[in-house]
Amino acid sequence: MVNIAEQKFEKFRSPFQAFVRDESLASIFLFLAAVLALLAANSPLAEQYFALVHLPIILGVGDVALRFDAHQLINDGLMALFFFILGLEIKREFLVGELRDPKRATALVAAAIGGMAVPALIYFLFNQNTSSQHGWGIPMATDSAFALGVLLLLGDRVPLNLKAFLVGYAIIDDLGAIMVIALFYTDTLNINYLGISVACLTVMIACNVIGLRHFFVYMATGILLWAGLMNAGVHGTVAGVLVALVVPARAKHGRLWFLRRAQKLIDKVERLEKRERVQEKILGNPQQHGAVEAVEQAAALATTPLRRWERSLEPAVLWLILPLFAFANAGIPLSWERFAELSVSPIAWGIVGGLVIGKTVGISVLVWLTVRLGWGRLPDAVTLPHIVGLALLGGMGFTMSTFIAVLTFDVDNELYLAKTGILIASFIAGLCGYLWLRFCPDERADKAVKEPPVA
Repeated sequence: MVNIAEQKFEKFRSPFQAFVRDESLASIFLFLAAVLALLAANSPLAEQYFALVHLPIILGVGDVALRFDAHQLINDGLMALFFFILGLEIKREFLVGELRDPKRATALVAAAIGGMAVPALIYFLFNQNTSSQHGWGIPMATDSAFALGVLLLLGDRVPLNLKAFLVGYAIIDDLGAIMVIALFYTDTLNINYLGISVACLTVMIACNVIGLRHFFVYMATGILLWAGLMNAGVHGTVAGVLVALVVPARAKHGRLWFLRRAQKLIDKVERLEKRERVQEKILGNPQQHGAVEAVEQAAALATTPLRRWERSLEPAVLWLILPLFAFANAGIPLSWERFAELSVSPIAWGIVGGLVIGKTVGISVLVWLTVRLGWGRLPDAVTLPHIVGLALLGGMGFTMSTFIAVLTFDVDNELYLAKTGILIASFIAGLCGYLWLRFCPDERADKAVKEPPVA
């Protein structure tokens, strides 16, 4: 008989697992981490907060040790895993997701292009011919976790397909941000280390071609690729995307093979069960235990490493790495003197204008134009007013925008202005997006009222 406590735990575990994998709910935790960092940086504990963020960390022994502080380890190391998950999502969407449909993909690409080009242009106009003009990549990014969190608050007031559209748009937007980081925020290249990185990537491609699907092989080679890119002058998070692109996306065996294999193993367990006069616990029956394990192995061979690894690593990224990033980067000391400086800063105005106005105009206009010309189409139940609300939410650029800001500015004061501008813009964009979608006319409801139900 199954333990009663275990039965109760099983009832609790399933909804908990769904909760842990919900990106929109994880955004609440991300928000709380950012608020906690702000409170800590502006409290009597500020000294301890900054000491913790820059705590020295040594990985290794003696001369072969790598030395970081906690801030570097999070931004340069752990965030590579975040980019790995992003890369897996991008690859999956292109293979089997929304991006397979040419017309829907066209609307998503139009939204991403408008949401990147117009904000970058607005920032550049505010900062042209200044030392900060190279920060044009900061307002190009959208934080999909925060945006999904706002849509979660709206519930069924917005169609479910709008959330799918946001995810598809954010994936292309993230891909654009990754390309910007790789092409424009890379230091002087070291050819020798770059050659090592290319060799590591070649090994992983070969593993994919010959059908090698062991997680350890890809992760071990991926770590070497990360170290090579870091020493070559390319930011290490690019390694996460490159590894994701070569992860096998096909199963070793098809569904029919799995069905036959699983049925044979189930029949074997039944025969063993009938052969025993007294039913023995599986712990004491090596043959039954082996047969059940074989079913698990068959399931692994009939699924793709891409989807399996994505599902396994997603909770750690959503609930640990992103909140750590927020906590390590959102701690900004606030003061009236600095707010006065912020009000005349082209960096802050460029970021706020780019994220709030640039995203709204760029996404809305290009999607409208694409649909109007018949080049693309919106998902079912999604209307152009919904797209305007989504465009406003696109101005929530916290995670990726902050990441690019850290890569852009070496001077503390400039980085402060950029981070503060990102926080202000994200708050304005989130509030405006929520209010727009909360109170904008719902064409679905209007249509339901005008059209009587069919008898």
